[in-house]
Amino acid sequence: MTPENDEPRDEGEAGAAPLPFKYRYKYLHKYGDESPRGEREGDDGNDEEKKDEDRKDGENDKDKDDKDKEKEDPKAKRKKIIVLSVIAAVFILAGVTWLLLYIFVFSQRETTDDAYVKGDMVTISSRIAGTVIEVGVEETERVHQGQVLIKLDPVDARVSLMNAEGQLAQAVREAQAKMQQANQADAAIPQRRAQYEQARDDYNRRHPLLERRAVSAEEVDAGKRQMEQAKAALDAAQREAAAAHAQVDGTTVENYPAVIQARSQFRNAWVNNGRNAIVSPIEGYAARRQVQVGQRIQPGQDLLTVVPLSDLWVDANFKETQLEHIRIGQPVKITTDMYSDVAYHGKVVGLNAGTGSAFSLLPAENATGNWIKVVQRLPVRVAIDAEDLRKHPLRIGLSTDVNVDTHDRDGRVLSDTVRSKPLASTNVYEQEMGEADQHAEEIIRANTVDTTPKPVSAKRGG
Repeated sequence: MTPENDEPRDEGEAGAAPLPFKYRYKYLHKYGDESPRGEREGDDGNDEEKKDEDRKDGENDKDKDDKDKEKEDPKAKRKKIIVLSVIAAVFILAGVTWLLLYIFVFSQRETTDDAYVKGDMVTISSRIAGTVIEVGVEETERVHQGQVLIKLDPVDARVSLMNAEGQLAQAVREAQAKMQQANQADAAIPQRRAQYEQARDDYNRRHPLLERRAVSAEEVDAGKRQMEQAKAALDAAQREAAAAHAQVDGTTVENYPAVIQARSQFRNAWVNNGRNAIVSPIEGYAARRQVQVGQRIQPGQDLLTVVPLSDLWVDANFKETQLEHIRIGQPVKITTDMYSDVAYHGKVVGLNAGTGSAFSLLPAENATGNWIKVVQRLPVRVAIDAEDLRKHPLRIGLSTDVNVDTHDRDGRVLSDTVRSKPLASTNVYEQEMGEADQHAEEIIRANTVDTTPKPVSAKRGG
């Protein structure tokens, strides 16, 4: 780089115009001035003095700034320390709070959102084949115990009932006839015995006379044969009486075997006739109606479902890593999406005997060697407080959040009590049996006759 390029040319040199600075910004940075060199040379002394004064002023200003900073630093530092201390205290307090919550609250709780409302679903089906002539209930409607839900065409059942009624009446009369035959067989024995005794006496009288030649040998032989025939007739009568008594001894008309059989057939026909009206065995609400008027149904076919919403529970599927401290009887808090501001109260009533995968349709077979560990879940049954359920009814299948309080860990994991009464029962079908027995008794009484022999009055001769 040449000096000509760094400095401008004067107008008087060779009559040429001054050239612009090639490195203008570098020049300005170096000299701090855009004036020509000629003008600047005359002011060199002043410039140096100015620079010295400026340098001194800068140093003085710097010293003043440093002194001002030294005066302001303690306050700023103190403020900064306070802010950082507050932030640190907040974080420490939050950490301590979280630790205490975990120790005294969270570690004493087990929660899961894999929980659902469960309940009984009573499937209504027909016990006989028939054609539907009436449907008495629709889904979502209230159903009472014993209420008629569906009616079938009763013609076939009534015909069968009439046939069974006739068979029962006939069996009653046949039983009485068998008893009279036994009495008749008993009455024939004295007659046969008298005939035998008479033939025996005749033989005994004639046999001694044979030695005296008072009677012929043929007459004595004929008497002996008559006696033997009478003895055989007596034995036959006794055996016939025994056979007749074998059929009726120890029985009455009501418990005669043929009558009992005919009575059971009548009872079955009566019940089948009543089964044309399909009734509800429990209180609840109708759901899943699958029957229409005019439909031909078969025994056991699903027609309707009745759900008792007053007796529901929750199956909470806890992970196997959460089951260590869960015990029977521990209190439970339940929340649902249906009522976001309502908390249900309940308690643990039992833990299932196996995981969901163990009772699945195709359970996993880990013994094949293709084994992958997956955390299993075990259903835990939670009973819901009846009063909470009455105020805020639930439905089967709703999802819930379950929070089990595990503070009290002295309870049992497995139940050791045996149920002393049925889980559920109904008496709507007992009425059918009672009515059938009542009508059977009426038929038996109507066909029972007086078989006592009437005395025969002696007629006087004219």
